[in-house]
Amino acid sequence: MTARPRTLGRRGMLGLLGAAAAVPALGACGSAITGKDSDSGSATVKVGHLASTLFSPLYVAEAKGYFSDAGLTLELVAITSGQDGVPMLAGGQLDVMVAGFSAGMFNALHEGVQFQIVGSMGISPGDKENSPTALEVRQELLDDGSVSSVTDLKGRKIGVAGGPGATGGYLLASMLEEGGLTLNDVEVVNLSTPDQEPALTNGSIDAATPSAPFSTSIEEAGVGSPLAVPAQGVTGTGVVYSEKFAGGELAQPFFSALAKGAGDLSDDGEQTDEIYQILADATGQKIDVLKASPMYTYLPDLAPQPDQLEAMQQVWMTGGQISYEEPLDVSSVVNESFAKNAG
Repeated sequence: MTARPRTLGRRGMLGLLGAAAAVPALGACGSAITGKDSDSGSATVKVGHLASTLFSPLYVAEAKGYFSDAGLTLELVAITSGQDGVPMLAGGQLDVMVAGFSAGMFNALHEGVQFQIVGSMGISPGDKENSPTALEVRQELLDDGSVSSVTDLKGRKIGVAGGPGATGGYLLASMLEEGGLTLNDVEVVNLSTPDQEPALTNGSIDAATPSAPFSTSIEEAGVGSPLAVPAQGVTGTGVVYSEKFAGGELAQPFFSALAKGAGDLSDDGEQTDEIYQILADATGQKIDVLKASPMYTYLPDLAPQPDQLEAMQQVWMTGGQISYEEPLDVSSVVNESFAKNAG
């Protein structure tokens, strides 16, 4: 990574795994996907997303009018996961998707589904005090000395939203690596982020991978403490274009507006009241919660991270979540041109 990432600091992350109800669709008056609105003359772009401050550049750019300035009207379409959005991209139901990557996405590529990965979203800061995602270990295991390092988690149950093949599984793998472990060395339990604190409390799991504000809640309740966080630069999310959209005239204006939204996010962790209000409106979170929660960082040009995609593929191949045996050439689906021309 050559560009300096902008961070949303410790005050503001709903989190990678804590998606809330989707933002209401915008620009629904567009006549068709990437079609012209008969009244305004703007072009409608259908964007699949999860309502999370992980995708703050999207909401900031939309609220500040950067898309409309470029002649674009957004129609935000609720998706449950990046994996679910892939066939929608391939089938023409979406032009763009901002979401987490998954083993299912790689399997779809292997099966011939076409799309382009054009950008990154949230990137881990690597700071235990300011990381939105953490490996929270049940407090009693830490207190009695049963677990004092990541290595001690071998064979134990760890809650992950979406299971091992989801973005959270990759983030867990990056944290287990600190102790020389892989996903195969632990028992991964598919558990939604809100359900992880109760499961730690009743002892049905030994650790979990919540994101803020859930990680903060676990720590404040004395249920668990962070043992590790994803290393600096780790990311499991990004911006994906359909093949048709990537080849069209709207692809660059959309990305440039998105990157402009990223550029408005403060790199010192303190956001303006305007930004907090935008994120609160977009996610349904209270402003005080946003201000108290850790955040990911963002590259100012939102450049895609092919090295992370290679690492994901390897993690999921090793863990058995990927159906093929020979690695795909991930670079063949990464298009860095939009980020390079976003200035």
